[in-house]
Amino acid sequence: MLDDLVSVGGEVIAIGKVADIFAHRGITKTIKADGNVALFETFLQEMQSAPSRSLVFVNLVDFDMLYGHRRDVTGYALALEVFDRQLQKCLKWMRPGDVAVITADHGCDPTWPGSDHTRENIPVLLFGPSVVPGSIGKRKTFADIGQTLALHLGLAPLKEGTAF
Repeated sequence: MLDDLVSVGGEVIAIGKVADIFAHRGITKTIKADGNVALFETFLQEMQSAPSRSLVFVNLVDFDMLYGHRRDVTGYALALEVFDRQLQKCLKWMRPGDVAVITADHGCDPTWPGSDHTRENIPVLLFGPSVVPGSIGKRKTFADIGQTLALHLGLAPLKEGTAF
């Protein structure tokens, strides 16, 4: 989907380690930042200046690296509270037609023993000024997120996934 967006003149802005995750494929701009607060502040800046038909992507790695795998429940909770306050800015600055997706690449319950991934199910939250609230139910694949974004961005349907 990233390649498809770029091929029609769209922008894919990768913040933090996102470009590395996608092997720098389909990325038009890479911005480095460290720590959830700096990563999200960078996301907010890019969100405000991104042209139409853009995808601004950030990976808030501290949730995983510092708190989830290390089973730091208190640190995780505090990081969620900080993120919740930052998220209010995102909601305030969204333009008509914007959507935001919050998800994870795997489960990592900080209350579970060990340091491995702990759950197969992950949250998917999609919101924006024009999004009608409601449940999307349990999804079969991550590809549903890509298919949904492809539809939203006016791209051809992807080979996998069902848009919600």
